[in-house]
Amino acid sequence: MFAQSTDSVKTTTIDTVKNKGTKIHLGFGGDASEISVNRNNDTSYHESKAPGFSFGVTFSRIDFGLATLVDNGSFTLSPANQFLNYRQWKTTNFAFDLLQFGYRFNSSVRIYAAGGLDWTYIRLRNDITILRNTPALSYTTDAIHYDKNRLTSSYVRIPVMFDFRSSEDDNGRRFHLVAGPEFSFLLNGTQVQKSKENGKQKLSSDYHFAKLRTGAVLRIGYGAFGLFGKYYFNDMFENSPAQKGLKNFSFGISLGW
Repeated sequence: MFAQSTDSVKTTTIDTVKNKGTKIHLGFGGDASEISVNRNNDTSYHESKAPGFSFGVTFSRIDFGLATLVDNGSFTLSPANQFLNYRQWKTTNFAFDLLQFGYRFNSSVRIYAAGGLDWTYIRLRNDITILRNTPALSYTTDAIHYDKNRLTSSYVRIPVMFDFRSSEDDNGRRFHLVAGPEFSFLLNGTQVQKSKENGKQKLSSDYHFAKLRTGAVLRIGYGAFGLFGKYYFNDMFENSPAQKGLKNFSFGISLGW
């Protein structure tokens, strides 16, 4: 007869757990590494091209470009808008994205929505001051000369983009074709003036800039560098009949994809 202890036999079970969880985008541009956090709270760093969602903080699609006013389809301002005559090479657009949420279908196609900031700087030629809190966009012609006279609009932008990408080359870079709509919400408007008589002045108002701005964006690039074009469908100014049909078009270089 043999006596056997009840705890002399031990059974070990190994469970295989699929690594499903949340992907957080880190780094510069759209092809940076991701962090995968699984159910066991293990963290691993890897380059992922598998289908899946991603979200998080980013600093990408940094736009530097020129802004152009389009007056009812013409690049020449009509008489009603001549007071907005501007210096083309000093009228600029600057923007970037800070948040991103997206879904990668495969290594070649993804869709994402982002959140960022957008500024348009209009360098005025005329010695005018845009009036604040008026029923429509109005101005006064001043008796002094301004060394700088800049009208600025600031927006929160939310692009919703489709990104079509080539396979990686030997350097790990891709060609990108990105297109989609963009929605922007006005933060504020400012006019900065600089003169010998008054020094530097900064005035703030909404200046009848459109509260909601909708447009289309096209980006073409390679690696972290590319070109962008942005055209907005609605008028730059609202509740201002004399500026009906005046729209904004921007183009330039874009860094960080």
